[in-house]
Amino acid sequence: MPLLQPPSPLAPRPREGPLWPIGAAGGAGVAAIVALAALERIDGPWAVLALIFTSAATALSLIAADRRAEADATEFAPAVLGPGVEGPSYVGLVDALPDPILVVAASDPDDLTDRRYVFANAAARELLRISRSEGMLVTVVRDPEVLEAVDEALFGGVAGERFHETGGVQPRTFRVHARPLVSGEGGARLALLAFRDETEVRRAERTRADFLANASHELRTPLASLSGFIETLRGHAREDEGARDRFLGIMQAQAERMSRLIDDLMSLSRIELNEHIAPADEVDLAMAVTDVLDAVAPLARERGVGLEARLPGVGQSQVIGDRDQIIQVAQNLVDNALKYSVAGATVTVSVETGLSAEQASAGQKADTSRLSLLTPDHADETYAVLRVADTGAGIAREHLPRLTERFYRVEGQKSSDRAGTGLGLAIVKHIANRHRGGVTVESAEGQGTIFTVYVPQIAATVVPFPVSVAKVS
Repeated sequence: MPLLQPPSPLAPRPREGPLWPIGAAGGAGVAAIVALAALERIDGPWAVLALIFTSAATALSLIAADRRAEADATEFAPAVLGPGVEGPSYVGLVDALPDPILVVAASDPDDLTDRRYVFANAAARELLRISRSEGMLVTVVRDPEVLEAVDEALFGGVAGERFHETGGVQPRTFRVHARPLVSGEGGARLALLAFRDETEVRRAERTRADFLANASHELRTPLASLSGFIETLRGHAREDEGARDRFLGIMQAQAERMSRLIDDLMSLSRIELNEHIAPADEVDLAMAVTDVLDAVAPLARERGVGLEARLPGVGQSQVIGDRDQIIQVAQNLVDNALKYSVAGATVTVSVETGLSAEQASAGQKADTSRLSLLTPDHADETYAVLRVADTGAGIAREHLPRLTERFYRVEGQKSSDRAGTGLGLAIVKHIANRHRGGVTVESAEGQGTIFTVYVPQIAATVVPFPVSVAKVS
């Protein structure tokens, strides 16, 4: 397109004019030096003339030196870029920008299909999934507010800004700038559409607001409880040793609950803040799960609950992930299973590999309800799967969609011996989302519950081992 194809600013330019002024300027410079030396011996009008001559010769020397430097730059450019290689065109420079850029052309304000993108740089092609060199704007940008800003730039000559949020489980927020450009060929009007990614800024603002709202709401109850017990202990229960011990025990439990709540809120805030940034480390899912099982084995023995592990060999469940967060997922799921299992029951923890998204989220029991709590945007990966199954009371179908909401607890299952903050499954969901994975739940009243988390798997690094089955009791 002629508008975007001027000569490159780095392209070599022909040397302009002869070089004899440079030699003359050099001689003038020498004469200027002699004249400056003679000024000390000359008085009157001759001194003024000598000063004028010196200034003119010096200026001519500077101009000539600048022309010589420009000529040298033109001469040495091929040595930097390579012989016979020209610098990048303006199109190449725009295409290399990290921000998505579109050039939109239109001629008829009443025809919506007349708005066409005629140029998209590499970042725009990736963001908007553009595969053609040009096409209708509405096929790649469907936000009405952004389209309105484009019309104002095209036909009103008015620059504008709008916010645009992409869809999917990994939403991104962009500040979109629409700017009018000079008219193109045939009288077509042109506008520039630039996208500036402000996902991190918006996410930080939202995370801060959510943290303050949740903390202020959830901490109010235990703080009120503590205040009431303190007031009682300072009053009529001051000398009652039995009441004092009982109240102090409750106060300690409330203080510990507040501590866990703050820890979980801080953890969830950190996860949400970096949720759009995929992890980059390599983690053995089975080894991480093994560490969790070793840590919870004493608690399982105390509760009289058995732990059965079905894990592949070392190196067979490698995923790209954050090991601490993978452990956090397994810890939360196993802790939940232990909480809602009675003495004598068994919690089964298994890791499967090489499954598609459909296979990973498939039901494990015929007589239970199954719901996907998180589905990845790109389901063409191979996944490693963590399943945690218990034989507890189970969950009614109507509660399944809300399980990953913050502080949600199933009515009828709240009790003092099942202390929790109500954030565990929300943390699991956000960690799985950061890992570009999915979460499903399968349950029915009286049939127990199965939670499944699956994340993209990478190729195995060693010879396969047979699946091992271990039982911890």
